[in-house]
Amino acid sequence: MDQRFWQHATDHLIRYGVPFTPRVIERAAGPYVYDADGRAILDFTSGQMSALLGHSHPDVVRTVAEAVGTLDHLYSGMLSRPVVELAARLSDSLPDSLSRMLLLSTGAESNEAAIKMAKLYTGNYEIVAFDRSWHGMTSGAAAATFSAGRRGYGPPMPGNLTLPTPNAYRSPFRHADGSYDWETELDYGFRLVDQQSSGSLAACLIEPILSSGGIIELPEGYLARLKEHCAARGMLLIADEAQTALGRTGTMYAFEHDGVVPDLLTLSKTLGAGLPVAAVMTSAEIEQVCHDRGFLFFTTHVSDPLAASVALTVLDVLERDSLVHRAQSLGKELSERLLDLRDRFDVVGDVRGRGLLQGIELVTDKASRSPADRLGQAVTSACLERGLHMNIVQLPGMGGIFRIAPPLTIEAADLHTGVDILEAALSEVLASTGS
Repeated sequence: MDQRFWQHATDHLIRYGVPFTPRVIERAAGPYVYDADGRAILDFTSGQMSALLGHSHPDVVRTVAEAVGTLDHLYSGMLSRPVVELAARLSDSLPDSLSRMLLLSTGAESNEAAIKMAKLYTGNYEIVAFDRSWHGMTSGAAAATFSAGRRGYGPPMPGNLTLPTPNAYRSPFRHADGSYDWETELDYGFRLVDQQSSGSLAACLIEPILSSGGIIELPEGYLARLKEHCAARGMLLIADEAQTALGRTGTMYAFEHDGVVPDLLTLSKTLGAGLPVAAVMTSAEIEQVCHDRGFLFFTTHVSDPLAASVALTVLDVLERDSLVHRAQSLGKELSERLLDLRDRFDVVGDVRGRGLLQGIELVTDKASRSPADRLGQAVTSACLERGLHMNIVQLPGMGGIFRIAPPLTIEAADLHTGVDILEAALSEVLASTGS
């Protein structure tokens, strides 16, 4: 049966990125997925970094069943109570300036809308993003994605410029004592932006923690300085919190950690807890100006009541079960375990991130810090054999960077089991290679 499955997959599927995991997944529940042989696999990536409440959460299942049976999809010009209630709930959870919502389906779509709003509001067209950014696969979002997928498709959207990603582990910008000099790097980056710009800077689009870029956490003070640079140039600041919002990093929104409020906020993955839900949040002023200038983002599933109902349930469960605090608490336990691995293994070069969005970077050795793509791939396979799904960043030179983002509902015992499996897999691979 499985042989026939894989043959049909080979014959009929368009390959769209990374190789498929060599397991047929039949069902999922909580922090586990189960393959066709009934084997439980601990899911340390929450699906595609999205299943914030774990798989098949009973509250979400109940909401979907009720919404499909009563009110799931409408003409895009119609409104329903769940959509308006969600707008109010998200507004209440955010600083006063982020009071207007556009409800959509995917992260790329929300970034696309935010970019269009920034361009319309400022009257400019240039978008700045990090050189390891990932913001989506649609045209505007893909043009602001610099970590992969730029070759072979013709010219990207014009006016996209880069800043150096503030990677404390690898940046060449250093103080005399060897510590990371992010201030000089950021100022230098904006000098390059100014040189590249045609004088039409509209916005800077960033993740507070770059996920696909290798779990790169912005240094303390960086986001505030970045916003100062934006304000000085009349640019808007767009925070893409697809993976970092709704408690994932130990605060409701990751930007709260820095005390900096973006002009536009995009939400997606965690907002739907694994279902296709996304949103843009912005100020009344920006919304009014864009409306006056004819803002158009009329899609098939804009303001769908099913999506709103799911997002409302996610907010309810987060509050009822104190999951933001739980992510902070479990995140400390995860950090301690990962830092212990760093101290004991010469190939564990760096640990970074916060809450339940953390990563480790494998290297050939700490002295050289050389990327360890093959080691990462071997450890990933060994983890899967032992019942743990891990995710490495699928980019050249970054194949030794693991992203760890289990559901916020994971039990502490399962979290530690996952790290135990990772440690055992790492030891096994190193022993087999004589390292």
